[in-house]
Amino acid sequence: MKARKNRQKIFSAVFRTAVMLSAVITAAAALLVLVYILYNGIPGLTLKGMFSWQYDSQNVSMLPAIINTGIMTLLSLAMAVPMGVMAAIYLAEYAKRGNPLINIIRIMAETLAGIPSIVYGLFGYILFVITLGWGYTLLSGAITLAVMILPLIMRTTEEALMSVPDSYREGSFGLGAGRLRTIFRIIIPAAMPGIAAGVILSIGRIVGESAALIFTAGTYPAVPDGLFASTRTLAVHMYALLTEGLYEKQAYATAVVLLVMVGLINAASGILAKRLAKGGR
Repeated sequence: MKARKNRQKIFSAVFRTAVMLSAVITAAAALLVLVYILYNGIPGLTLKGMFSWQYDSQNVSMLPAIINTGIMTLLSLAMAVPMGVMAAIYLAEYAKRGNPLINIIRIMAETLAGIPSIVYGLFGYILFVITLGWGYTLLSGAITLAVMILPLIMRTTEEALMSVPDSYREGSFGLGAGRLRTIFRIIIPAAMPGIAAGVILSIGRIVGESAALIFTAGTYPAVPDGLFASTRTLAVHMYALLTEGLYEKQAYATAVVLLVMVGLINAASGILAKRLAKGGR
């Protein structure tokens, strides 16, 4: 009996040490990457012309890329969010539970959410750039990103809707409300924190995306004058500077700005989820 307790203590100590060591290594790796990017990138932020309105070989400004990132994000969300939310409402509220076809749709959505972005880039390149003849344009990139984030929005929204207790639905039906009114007045407000979190996660993926956009939106370093103009986002801007091999400092400075943007998005996700959760109580 005593030997068994000793073995349990040894196992517990070893396991606790392994867990702590894993946490330290993970934190150290993340901190190392962060410090490395900041150390190499912050000096580049002070270079002349880094935030000029126009890009040229003298200043390689990132301001057009920042603006393009915002435009690309808004366009992609405008297409993906309504479709993803409506599809999730159908799957969670109207489709029969246990339907084999619905299960197949869910499996396909989860599979599509895990496909590498380069595959979506090739899809957009073949369909929009070549087949439809749009070329490297803002619209080609935005639709490709919308297709890429659609499964993520659909699955997160569906999970948020299904997490709402059935008592909410039963109470609403008992008061004489129809299904549509119940969905939009009761279910969606209660599920809003999860829906918002999924949308913000999608924004983070759009902001950090480069592979899919290189094949569809191109790398032209200017604010587009229309949907059928080529453009580059911040992540593509960083990739282009590194591959050119002439603007390493500017590339690291771009990485710092990109890191700050992603950090702000993640922080906004947490704050928004908490506020919506409080508002739904």
